[in-house]
Amino acid sequence: MARQSPHRPDADEPDTEFDESSRTTDTATDSTADAAADPVEADQDLDDDEVTEPANRALWEDVRIDPVEIALPAGSGFTLRAYRMSNTVTPTEIGEREDDPFDARARRLEDEETVVFLDEEFAEDFEDDDGKPRRVRRTRDGDEVDDEELLADDDADDEEADEADDDEEAEEVAVFLTHRGKLLLFKSRESLVSFVLSGAPHDMSGLDTWDDLVARLQPADITPLDDDSYELDLVVENLRGGHDTWDPALLISAGEIARDLSYALRLPSVLDMLSTGSSLDDLDEALRATANGGLGGFMGRRRLKKIGAQTASLGWRTIIGKISASVDWRD
Repeated sequence: MARQSPHRPDADEPDTEFDESSRTTDTATDSTADAAADPVEADQDLDDDEVTEPANRALWEDVRIDPVEIALPAGSGFTLRAYRMSNTVTPTEIGEREDDPFDARARRLEDEETVVFLDEEFAEDFEDDDGKPRRVRRTRDGDEVDDEELLADDDADDEEADEADDDEEAEEVAVFLTHRGKLLLFKSRESLVSFVLSGAPHDMSGLDTWDDLVARLQPADITPLDDDSYELDLVVENLRGGHDTWDPALLISAGEIARDLSYALRLPSVLDMLSTGSSLDDLDEALRATANGGLGGFMGRRRLKKIGAQTASLGWRTIIGKISASVDWRD
């Protein structure tokens, strides 16, 4: 509650008698002035989260990046995550770590050869200055087009086709604070902020709002929302407990962060394990139905009974192991 200013008599009000012992001392006056100047310190009843949260959220909403806390078997750490369209971000470099699905399209384009049919019947009549024959072809209307113009037109057509393909295939994907295929996890808020301000290389530096974040970020801002805190260290143990002990909220959130990380870290084997139709995807769908309740929840519980606890726990153990192996811990 904000403090009320002390009542000051109006200049037109008549003077009234008062006891000298009730006169406010200089010390009390100074204390009141300090309280008015700094109402947050004066009112100890204010919750710290209530003071900092609005400023925190304004920053993160402006830059469209969020702080994230991830707990793994080796410990818990902070990092950053953003969502952007896939055709606007550059995937992290991973070397030869795994078969990379991101390179598949590039390899296909390299293997394709552009075949150009040229009419060389009159090649000798069209020579360059150096005496080399310049290949030409005739168009349907009789115009002659040399091979350089033809290839230039083909390149332009290819670029337009590639842009159209990119627009059709673009989707919203997660981008994390990563570098060379490793997720950077910081054990303290201060170490995360120090890294951000240091200018060290990482894969988020190309985001359109990164410079704004660097200019405004403070350690107190690293306060993840409840939905952005993930406890992967508890997943395997929870699954081992059997169907009756499974925690839908824990397991659903684990699936969300694992999918995001598997894409950002370029872990195709993890993507496959969580892909549509897989046993772990069936587990996720059944858990979501159970959490929603109603008839769908009843059917979801029936589906859960058909999923083996051992199979699920072993699958998640593999996923968490691969993610943990791709973490670079920073103090």
